[in-house]
Amino acid sequence: MDQEKTIGFSELVRSAVKRIPRGRVATYGQIAKLAGNPRAARGVVWILHSSSGKHGLPWHRVINSRGVIALKPGTGLEEQVMRLVDEGVRVEPGGRVDLKKYQWAD
Repeated sequence: MDQEKTIGFSELVRSAVKRIPRGRVATYGQIAKLAGNPRAARGVVWILHSSSGKHGLPWHRVINSRGVIALKPGTGLEEQVMRLVDEGVRVEPGGRVDLKKYQWAD
């Protein structure tokens, strides 16, 4: 992916993440698809990691395709769980979220 395409993809990812409503979650792959590159879920991870604070993104609303929070204890897992619970999302032990109930229908 050349630099121009990377910048465009990053902007589209940030835009998609900002649209996830409170109390809903999306998967990395879902965001990648909305941004025009359905095979770039790992790119979404990188973009969220590198620019969430700078752009005020609701990064906590993005989880993996199995409905599980991808972060490990001590790396933001606790904060992500707290933020989701504050928005009314039930997080099961192990960081699991019921996608059938909480996944954003873009």
